Amino acid sequence: MNYWLFLMIAIVSEVIATSALKASAGFTRLWPSVIVVVGYGISFYMMSLALEAIPVGIAYAIWSGIGIILITAIAWMLYGQELDLWAIIGIGFIIIGVVILNALSKVEV
Repeated sequence: MNYWLFLMIAIVSEVIATSALKASAGFTRLWPSVIVVVGYGISFYMMSLALEAIPVGIAYAIWSGIGIILITAIAWMLYGQELDLWAIIGIGFIIIGVVILNALSKVEV
């Protein structure tokens, strides 16, 4: 089984669900609300499969780090969210952290 693929599917489905939260208008619009519920369902299921082989701390750090980066990019492109210099620097640190976890960590997978 490719547990890293499960983790990537979990991340993508969570990002889709989170992006649909704004469009759901507080769960008052049907289809964006359905996307939120289904997206989070897929995300948590895939994360549970990934955790069979990937340590929870590593998986969650990667999930949240990549999720933050993707959500910020989507909010910038779709919703016109402004990013100041400090936001860009912070996102850069998140990227560095995810790279360090994957490239240098000795945690067994």
